[in-house]
Amino acid sequence: MGTAAAALAIVSLLCWAAATAVQASHVVYPELQSLEAKEVATELRTGYHFQPPKHWINDPNGPMYYKGLYHLFYQYNPRGAVWGNIIWAHSVSTDLIHWVALQPAIYPTRPFDVNGCWSGSATLLPNDVPIIMYTGIDPYKNQVQNVAYPANLSDPFLREWVKPEYNPIIIPDHGINVSAFRDPTTAWYGPDGHWRLVVGTKENMRGIAALYRSRDFSEWVKARHSLHAGLTGMWECPDFFPVAVVGGSRHHQRGVDTAELHDRALAEEVKYVLKVSLELTRYDYYTVGTYNHDKERYTPDPAFPDNDYGLRYDYGDFYASKSFFDPAKKRRVLWGWANESDTVTDDRHKGWAGIQAIPRKVFLSRSGRQLIQWPVEEVKSLRSKHINVSNKAVKGGEYFEVTGFKSVQSDVEAAFSIRNLDKAEKFDPSWRTDAQGLCKKFNSHVKGGVGPFGLWLLASDDLEERTAVFFRVFKTNDTNYVVLMCNDPTRSSYESQIYRPTFAGFVNVDIAKTKKIALRTLIDHSVVESFGAGGKTCILTRVYPRKAIGDDAHLFVFNNGESDIKVTNLHAWEMKTPTMNELLEQ
Repeated sequence: MGTAAAALAIVSLLCWAAATAVQASHVVYPELQSLEAKEVATELRTGYHFQPPKHWINDPNGPMYYKGLYHLFYQYNPRGAVWGNIIWAHSVSTDLIHWVALQPAIYPTRPFDVNGCWSGSATLLPNDVPIIMYTGIDPYKNQVQNVAYPANLSDPFLREWVKPEYNPIIIPDHGINVSAFRDPTTAWYGPDGHWRLVVGTKENMRGIAALYRSRDFSEWVKARHSLHAGLTGMWECPDFFPVAVVGGSRHHQRGVDTAELHDRALAEEVKYVLKVSLELTRYDYYTVGTYNHDKERYTPDPAFPDNDYGLRYDYGDFYASKSFFDPAKKRRVLWGWANESDTVTDDRHKGWAGIQAIPRKVFLSRSGRQLIQWPVEEVKSLRSKHINVSNKAVKGGEYFEVTGFKSVQSDVEAAFSIRNLDKAEKFDPSWRTDAQGLCKKFNSHVKGGVGPFGLWLLASDDLEERTAVFFRVFKTNDTNYVVLMCNDPTRSSYESQIYRPTFAGFVNVDIAKTKKIALRTLIDHSVVESFGAGGKTCILTRVYPRKAIGDDAHLFVFNNGESDIKVTNLHAWEMKTPTMNELLEQ
């Protein structure tokens, strides 16, 4: 650990990036794939979110903790700011916040990955040997699964990886769609002495988590049936892992290692999460349920809709996520990719496209009805100048500016109380399956009963540019209420060609009991990451202001509802810029 930390401090001033991308569903621009960026625009570039110095990135791959270092591999185009030429880039960190780049870990060298090294996962064997499983694109454009091993286990940086000659180790057999067979999961070890993993695929409109087993990690056999399936289209980037339940021998916020899946004694103390990235909607959905080791079946609990109306990790621009168990802090950490929503021309001009969301700790809620997500604690190390607002009333139609700090790169925690719920608007049950449509209809400009109230951020001083993050409360009857959380970027930029969808999700809180709700928002130039009610509902939005940039970006609290609200506490911090993917000298 000491050697690794010391080596991390030796950072070259030469900036270079290498990463990789997955999914056959990306828009392909052959004429742009290898137009290397000569200059990089920094105006809207994030300050503390993960991204390489230039070019395109997408899916996080194979995150793990090894010999005192966090490793993140990711899909990357080393030659341009659009998808293509995909390899696995590699970065390391001691704290998940400060990162240095290494040379690419996996890139096309053999027939089994000659046309691309797509997404995959890492598995730590019982003898602490890390293994990478990834999807390769062969000469016939078939998607096949390959394995890679470290060349030197004593190297904590895992700089070099070896691809055995016996690759590919899993090929699409009869009945498998050869162009939709990708993204192997972290493997788990069963009570019967077999390793198992899942590969995402589809059969017509049926998304499938195809199950495979092996005794030695080199020869894999397809199970007679899938781990699970659903009528939602292609399942990309599946993830399958255990979570602790309330009342077990371990705290419910403590992570559970996938390596513990073989332990039958834990059966009553854990639930299992199956996450899939739906190619058709570009969102990450999850269910929580049970796993039968003997039958090799996963069954979602009845409370979790097993369709595209189900629960999401994030209701915004967050896709192709991958989690890992962090043994150093006994937690499960979640990574997710946030794509750009500006134009390809903009990306070419900027010289970069794509970021990773701030890594999140993820665990099962006390009720067992959903997952909770929260920025990893290490992000607080970036907090600097602090301001506080307390017990400030905001009447309907009023707003005020939060001054005394630079909000363009900040962390804001706000707690709101509602004076009176009687004015909440009537909730139509048909809205339950379309929070995003509801937010579009009742956006931040539409006056309501209880709300919209929340934050205007990355706002110009004249409020012509602003992004709204807000809550709105509806009533189903005299005692029950529904809380909607929205990110509304419709006025975020003068630029007319930018895609500016509203994003929204419902928040599972008893607002009638508390009349309070909290909001945390990470603001970082062109990304707004919001966590409602302590991480019950999460929404990430990409925005591209033209006027509200740098010192000209402002933060306001607003209330556009009839009912008065109070800001019981608002804490805001300027955020320092960490080391971000400068090349580590070899």
